[in-house]
Amino acid sequence: VEFEKELVAAGAKLIVVDFSATWCGPCTMIKPYFHSLCEKYRDVALFIEVDVDDMPDIATHCDVKCMPTFQFYKNGKKIHEFSGANKEKLEETIQRL
Repeated sequence: VEFEKELVAAGAKLIVVDFSATWCGPCTMIKPYFHSLCEKYRDVALFIEVDVDDMPDIATHCDVKCMPTFQFYKNGKKIHEFSGANKEKLEETIQRL
């Protein structure tokens, strides 16, 4: 419910959601890079981290099957998604959307 409110509240601003877990090696590897993108693109996007172990309901609702999964939302709707710790793809997707 809180997650849905965030999506609606952001309106037309891009939302980047990082679904990860503390036990996931690739998640741990890309986390500092994700944080650097939070700073770099803070004026154009809202960044949210979801730990799938702490918030399994959100992960299930968003149909997350593996970690890390990055989902991109605008106007309350999912517009893109990919899985894997691919730094270049993450930044390219933010720039494109």
